[in-house]
Amino acid sequence: MAEKYTAEIVPLNAVKIGTAPHGAATFTIDGAQMKIHIDMFDTPANVQHWEHFHGFPDGKPAEIATAAQDANGDGFVDLPETEPVSGTTMVPFDAEPAKMHVPNDSYPVADAEGHYAYDKLVDLKELQTAFKAAFGSDDLQLDKRVIYIHGVPDTLKLPATVQGTVMNYDAHVTLPIAVGKIIKA
Repeated sequence: MAEKYTAEIVPLNAVKIGTAPHGAATFTIDGAQMKIHIDMFDTPANVQHWEHFHGFPDGKPAEIATAAQDANGDGFVDLPETEPVSGTTMVPFDAEPAKMHVPNDSYPVADAEGHYAYDKLVDLKELQTAFKAAFGSDDLQLDKRVIYIHGVPDTLKLPATVQGTVMNYDAHVTLPIAVGKIIKA
C-alpha cells in the first residue's frame, strides 16, 4: 500500500517580495517509486523557483521558518536564518531529484500569473542511495522535513544583509518565499 505525505505551503517574506506564494505538495511512495507533485500559486512571475526539502541529518524534526527567524532584523528571512529551525537543504525538486545536485538551472519556472506545477516520478532506491551518501541514512523521514520554495526577480532590491549565496547563485535565487511542514497523510 502506498505511503502518502502532504504539505500545505504558506508564504514567507510576502510583505517584502510583494506577493504571497502558496500551494501544496504531495509525496506518494509506492513500491520502488516516489511521485512528487507541487502546485504553486502567486509566486514571482516568470522566475525559476528552487524547491527542496530541508531537514536535520540526525532526524530531529524540522519546523517551518517564520518572521521570528529574521535574526538580523532586516525584514527578510534569508536561507541561513532558516537553518536553526529547518536544517539544511537535502533533496532538490528539479529535473533529477535523485542526483541531489542542488545548485542548477533545472527547476520550475512560474508563468506570467505566478503559477507552476511540478510533477516527477523518482526511482526511490536511486534517491535513497544518494541520500545515504550525503546524510548517512537512506531513510528520507519525510514527516520530519519541511519544503521550501525559493526565488525572487533579480530586479527586487535586497539589502546587503540578505545572505544565502550558493556557488554562483545569489540571494535572489535562494531567498525563501514559501514553506510547508511535510506530514504523513
